[in-house]
Amino acid sequence: MFSPDKNKMRRDTLFALGIVCFFFWLGITYFLFLQKPNSQNPSSLELQHNRNLELKIDNLDRQMKEQVRTNSLLLSKLKLLKNKDADSFVDVNNLIDLLEDPGLDIEKVLRPKLTDINKPKAPSYPDKNVASKSIVQNQNADVEQVKSEEVKKEDPLIEPDDDGDIVINNNDLQTPEKPVIPVLVFSCNRVTVNRALDLLLTYRPSKAQFPIIVTQDCGHKETKAVIEGYGDQIIFIQQPDLSDPVIPPKEKKFKGYFKIARHYGWALNQTFTEMGYDQVVIVEDDLEISPDFFEYFTATLPVLKADKTLWCVSAWNDNGKTGLINETTPELLYRTDFFPGLGWMMTKDLWKEIMVKWPKSYWDDWMREPQHRKGRSCIRPEVSRTKTFGKIGVSNGLFFEKHLKYIVLNKQFVPFTVMDLNFLKKDNYDESFVKMVYNTPVGSVQDLKGGKVPTNKAVRLTYHTREAYKRTAKALGIMDDFKSGVPRMAYRGIVSFMHQGVRVYLAPNVNWSGYDPKWA
Repeated sequence: MFSPDKNKMRRDTLFALGIVCFFFWLGITYFLFLQKPNSQNPSSLELQHNRNLELKIDNLDRQMKEQVRTNSLLLSKLKLLKNKDADSFVDVNNLIDLLEDPGLDIEKVLRPKLTDINKPKAPSYPDKNVASKSIVQNQNADVEQVKSEEVKKEDPLIEPDDDGDIVINNNDLQTPEKPVIPVLVFSCNRVTVNRALDLLLTYRPSKAQFPIIVTQDCGHKETKAVIEGYGDQIIFIQQPDLSDPVIPPKEKKFKGYFKIARHYGWALNQTFTEMGYDQVVIVEDDLEISPDFFEYFTATLPVLKADKTLWCVSAWNDNGKTGLINETTPELLYRTDFFPGLGWMMTKDLWKEIMVKWPKSYWDDWMREPQHRKGRSCIRPEVSRTKTFGKIGVSNGLFFEKHLKYIVLNKQFVPFTVMDLNFLKKDNYDESFVKMVYNTPVGSVQDLKGGKVPTNKAVRLTYHTREAYKRTAKALGIMDDFKSGVPRMAYRGIVSFMHQGVRVYLAPNVNWSGYDPKWA
């Protein structure tokens, strides 16, 4: 047994030792903390280094996408050269130019062969030993001379020079200039407009053919600074009227739609009237584009101008979600009676028609009204060539979260300009597509959802009423609403989409008599 004094002394000793150990541990911990590397708190220099690395990776990614696009275009043109006309030959020098610049016109690589009649003849000299020619020889010579003169008159490529030789006029071999198609970018207060502009500049094959016009409303300084940072790569214009538009009292909360309509009207007038362009592709500051965006609009422009039953070309498919489209066939194009917007092309002639009655608000729905559409259609793709990233806007992001963010953006380059798109003209399309749809076997939603329709086959589902259409559309996951009686993406009431690997045509009766504006 220890005495009380000894116990107290022992406790005091242990307590003192504990305090010493605690302070010793505290000192060691503090020392180790000071020596710890600050990898967890990177300096501003390291952050800048990481940012530069990200930019380099993004730039490399864009270069790779552009190289894929270029290679696809070159391959398509080489295939055409392989199947060239027997009456032409390949100019080696221009072929080398084509390999270096796949955007070169293929006609510049081909040259017509000289026929025997066209070949330059060696100069002839009079034979001093022959005093005369026979009548037959003179007649033959006259015939040959007439033939040669006729060929020269008929063929503008052949021109005589001072020596009497025949030369090729290379200027006449040049193909017509490509149409200039400006891209009009609408912006307001999104500083992320650079995301849209970067892609447009990355995929743009020619600054001269595709001038980019950025038009800004709102007067937002930060957005303006971003746009001005692109310098002479773009044309920058600003909507001068920033006042509040006159709005009916019941529509005060929709002021944004009135400002947008006013901005569109002003900017389209600038593009067509002041700048004098003949067509324009319209996009907004929250759209990403596909690698073949410019190729798509270049190829469809001649069809749009040739067919008066068309009034726009759109890059958008409202039903373009995964599972509802065939992503392995990005070359598929359709006609649609529904005005899609979201990256679309119109002509100057159309603007002259509608500018005098341009609406004060809700311009897109106004375009869909029967008295303005006048039975005309648009061209649209199977796989969208645009995708929106604008969650915040006048619609408060509701439509984006429910629908827009699920649209698939095409990633493959399709060489549309070397394809024959005349099938999109109304007479051809109605004869082929519409006829094919009504020759497709009829099925039911139950058979389709139950897996009773073979994969890679097509089926036609019929509807007779508005309610029947909406019921089927909801069951299969496509948009079920109408605008002025037209279902989204419909042509003659037919909506084409995919379901579980099966091509589906949701179609009215074969004796369809037109849209009912009361269907809404």
